[in-house]
Amino acid sequence: MLPALMDETNIDMWLVLNREYAEDPVYFTLVPQPAFAARRTTMLVFHKHEDGFDMMTVNRYPLGDPYEAAWEGGDLDAQWAALGALIAEKDPQRIGINVSKDWPVADGLTHGLHERLESVLSDDLKARLVSAEDLVVRWVETRRKDEIDVYGHAVALARSVISEAFSAQVITPGVTTTDDVAWYLHQRFEDLNLAPWFHPYVNIQRPGLSCEEDQPFCGEDGIIRRGDVIHTDVGICYLKLCTDTQEMGYVLKIGAAEEPDGLKAAMAVGNRWQDHLTGSFQLGRTGNDVLAATRAKCKAEQMICSTYTHPLGFFGHAPGPTIGMWDNQGPTPVRGDWPVNANTCYAIEGNVKVPVPEWGGQLVQIKLEQDACFDGERVDYLAGRQSRWHIIE
Repeated sequence: MLPALMDETNIDMWLVLNREYAEDPVYFTLVPQPAFAARRTTMLVFHKHEDGFDMMTVNRYPLGDPYEAAWEGGDLDAQWAALGALIAEKDPQRIGINVSKDWPVADGLTHGLHERLESVLSDDLKARLVSAEDLVVRWVETRRKDEIDVYGHAVALARSVISEAFSAQVITPGVTTTDDVAWYLHQRFEDLNLAPWFHPYVNIQRPGLSCEEDQPFCGEDGIIRRGDVIHTDVGICYLKLCTDTQEMGYVLKIGAAEEPDGLKAAMAVGNRWQDHLTGSFQLGRTGNDVLAATRAKCKAEQMICSTYTHPLGFFGHAPGPTIGMWDNQGPTPVRGDWPVNANTCYAIEGNVKVPVPEWGGQLVQIKLEQDACFDGERVDYLAGRQSRWHIIE
């Protein structure tokens, strides 16, 4: 992937420089696994040239395949001198370094390493240093086919644990709290060796609790009761890929066999909003454009919708096009201006607010987040999407 992405972003040489305890955010996406830290000072050098593409290290300890050791052994001063000599020998015209004002993931070169790098370069070579932010974002957002093939498995694991938590196995109405369920989710992921990238969140909606249009989340009293709507937000990372999932559950009242018709209809509206969003993806369209198209479709149907979708991948909140934010349904500068590219994945995240007749017309907020990938033509969910309520009997 890298030669093509370096061509696309006009970078001849890419430097990813790291020290133990202060690794570049992209370091762990580039090195053989398992890797838990950089060893001393670890230098990765990617060089695209007329005769091919080289992946090299200038390290005290070589990394092994797929990297070629351009230098190994010696002390730190010798290591930096070797890096400077290698760059001078290869004579690249545009040398990408990870510095960025707008993209934290592309700002991994520390001030100290930046100064040390410049100290081993001639004035001519220093003038060729450029930000590699476009390359970093494209590298981190792009999924290979084999990654997409296994991504659905990671998402399915997250969804299966939600199904366990949103069941009578875990929830006793009138006793269990939202914190109980959140910690069950967290512990279950830990038991399965699935690392959460944030602590799960669980909340409640019920008749009499306000759910106004301008509120991002509805109130709760903590104890889950019969007739409640519950919602969770969970995120795990598995096989280096992160998931982000939100689903909805309903606690049956005594004698009831299913959720009220008004809640069934509200879930269908949520799925309709998802269709509006995924149908608005087009190759090269910016995140802000996708948001505007989605909102126009919702407005045409008088649907109260809010969209706050973000890319997924090596990070839960990954770089790429921001498609709305929960507290900003207008254009997002810089990140919202990033275009939608092929072979990228997203948390299809947002909510709709729908009046429920059985609740006296009170709004219920259907908060959904399902993970999907865009192949350049269509959006496909990685492990399906919620279209029916989790029922707690």
